[in-house]
Order: sequence, then structure tokens, then C-alpha cells
Amino acid sequence: MSENSFSAKAIRAGYESSEHFNSVVPPIYQTASFDLHDIDRTRRLWTGAEAGGIYSRVGTPTGSILETRIAELDGGKAAVALSSGMAAITYTLLLLAQGGGNIVAGSSLYGAAQLDLAEFLPKYGVDTRFVKDRTNPAAYGELIDENTRAVYLESISNPNIELYDIDAIAKIAHEHGVPVVVDNTVATPYLYRPFEHGADIIVYSATKEINGHGNVIAGIVVEKGDFPFDEKKYPQFYEKSWKMRDLQNNKRSAVEFIPGAPVIASLKIFFTEFFGGALGSFESYLVLQGLSTLSVRLDKKVQTVRKVVEFLESRGEVEFVRYPYAKGSQFKDLADRDFPKGPGALLSFGFKGTREQEGIFIKSLKNFNYHVNIGDVRSLITNPPENTHTELEPDQLELADVPANLIRLSIGLEDAEDLISDLTQAFEKAFA
Repeated sequence: MSENSFSAKAIRAGYESSEHFNSVVPPIYQTASFDLHDIDRTRRLWTGAEAGGIYSRVGTPTGSILETRIAELDGGKAAVALSSGMAAITYTLLLLAQGGGNIVAGSSLYGAAQLDLAEFLPKYGVDTRFVKDRTNPAAYGELIDENTRAVYLESISNPNIELYDIDAIAKIAHEHGVPVVVDNTVATPYLYRPFEHGADIIVYSATKEINGHGNVIAGIVVEKGDFPFDEKKYPQFYEKSWKMRDLQNNKRSAVEFIPGAPVIASLKIFFTEFFGGALGSFESYLVLQGLSTLSVRLDKKVQTVRKVVEFLESRGEVEFVRYPYAKGSQFKDLADRDFPKGPGALLSFGFKGTREQEGIFIKSLKNFNYHVNIGDVRSLITNPPENTHTELEPDQLELADVPANLIRLSIGLEDAEDLISDLTQAFEKAFA
């Protein structure tokens, strides 16, 4: 029997109805705690010898289904579902750089992630070295030193829709014994599978395309399972803990608790226990529901975004268009090589007008919602310098190449003709 397609896995992976009261749809386990039944089973649960619900602060059966499904879609060893994409990013980087260290990162990131790396993580001993020449793989290697604990970048950057040669960057990072963490939020595993390009850990804001309906906040971390963490550089994965003991009361380390996935083991055993942040059962259910239609949604969106890009390129009110298949884009070759289904449904452009005209343009749109999310069934618009990236200081905005006139569009499921007609009338009103 041939392996199931992406769509079949997105609907069925990680779920056996006979284990869940024969429910066709994964149930919502809306409970704070789970009955343990007897003291022997309690011992098995606490040592990981038996899988099952204990307390929803550290995970639920619905969340476990989502974790298994995403890990299979990405080709990973294990995953953990968290309360937001920022939890996924921050937990992962804090864990990898535990005890102090630095992160080498791309310099054009989602605004909260960039601020997290630049200002929040340093408060906890984790510094970031931003790569100015971020499209040059060699520039990442130049910043890696003996204290570097991870290389971090986005597979499709937000809001500039840049692509990076992750294969080459990962090769350089691995030569230094450093894992590569890729935020694959915009692409999803349907358009791009980072593990096939050398990444070791994937983080998602599942709020976006994975859920795709704008009705949940969620994050996911996935671990590939074959990175050789050096014990001297990453002692946290080799420290034996009573909390990870086996049935014979032998202390175990993270590399022993989930062989091949010490990052996920640590996040599950320590971070969800002490920070909280495991994804709730209802939220997991919503993500699973959205995930089942991911391929259908993105297939349509990728077709629509190309038409919107061509339209914007024809308008005199537009200074530039950022999308890998926009005219003159330096990322076309990478898009052709790494994104055969298309490089996502996000684009940005430069508005060639005053701030007042920009306000009229946004206010006049009927088929674009003005807010900061992306990856919705609805098409969305925002002006990053005044919201998603407004907390970055001027020099940080310059480094990220986020000019004052940047507009970001997240294409939804409306027909291209309706979106183009709406953009046309909004331009006409703004420049009347």
C-alpha cells in the first residue's frame, strides 16, 4: 500500500477512532484533570511508560492528536502544541541557549519575534546576532562562535516575503555543531518541509495558515530527531532528572526520555509544567479542523496571489511589490527550486502616496479586513510599520527593511476578481 498523500495525512494522521469512543471527529477533552484509576497506572503515566491524560496544564489527548499529525506531515520525530507561536519561538530558543549563549538570526522577521530576540531574550542571558546580509548563507557562518546555540530564520519572511537558501545555511550551521530553527508559519508543511532542507527544529504559529480561520491562537514545535547535540555545548539534554525517571526509578535525561527528540522532551516535561502554555483541548480541536483543509485552501490562495501581484505591478500608485514571483525579484530561483506548489499567499507593496491617502485606501476596502493576523480565510491588510512592527526602533526597522510605506496583504479565499475590483476602487478613492 502506498503512503498516504499530504491531504489524507492532514485529515487522518495520529487518530484512531476506536481509541476515542468511535468518534469520527477527534473529541474535545474539556476537563482540567483525568482519572488515574489505580496507583500502578499512576506510576506508568508519571514515568512515560503509558501515554494518557494527567492534567491539562501539561497537555490533552486532543493536543496529542495534533502533535502526532503535524510531526507526520513535517517528517519529524515528535512535536508539542503550545498556546501561541510566540510561546513556540521563545520556549525553543530559551531551552537551546539555557545557561547563556547566543542565537544567530535573520534580520527581517515577524515583529514580535524580532523584538523578542533583540530585547526580551537578552534579559535572560540569551543574546542575538542579527545577520545583516541575510540572503548570503556565508554571512551566518561568520557570526557563529563557540557560544552560538542556534541559527534562527523564517522560511518565508514576514512581512517582506523573502526566501533563504536554508540548505546552504544549515550546512554551515551543522559544520559548527549548531542546530537550525525555522519558523515555517507562512509556508506550512504543505508548501515547504524544512527538514528536507537541513532544518532541525520547526516552529509554527498555528494561528495562521495551519488553522486558517482566524478563530484560535496556537503554536507548535516539531523536532526532526537526528541532530547530534554535543554534551558539552548542550548539557541540559544530558542531565539526569528524577522527573524523567523510569519504572525502576532510574533517573533519565531528555535524550533518554524521548530518544531523538530531547528538545520536545524538555519542552513537555519542564516548560509546560513550570511555564504553562500547553495548548488547550478546544484550541487543539480548532487547529485540527482547519488543518484538514489546508491543501485546498493554499492551492486556491497561491493562484489568487499571483493575479493580485500582477494587478499591483500595473498600478501607478504602487512603488514596489514584494513577492518571489514579482517582476525583478531576487527570490524567483529559490521559489522555483524549493516551493513547487508556490511561495505562500502573503505579499507586500509600497504605497506611493501620503499617510492620509494610505488611510483612505485602507478604510475604503470592503473585501480586506484591516488587522494584524495572516493566513485567514478572509483577505487581510495591514501597514506593518504602524502595528506588527511598530515596537521596533527606527534602526531595527531599517535593518529589517520595513519602510514607512509598506503595506502587507494576506490573501484569503475570495475570488481574485473580487479582490482586484476592491483594490481598484480603494485606489481610486485614495487618489481622487
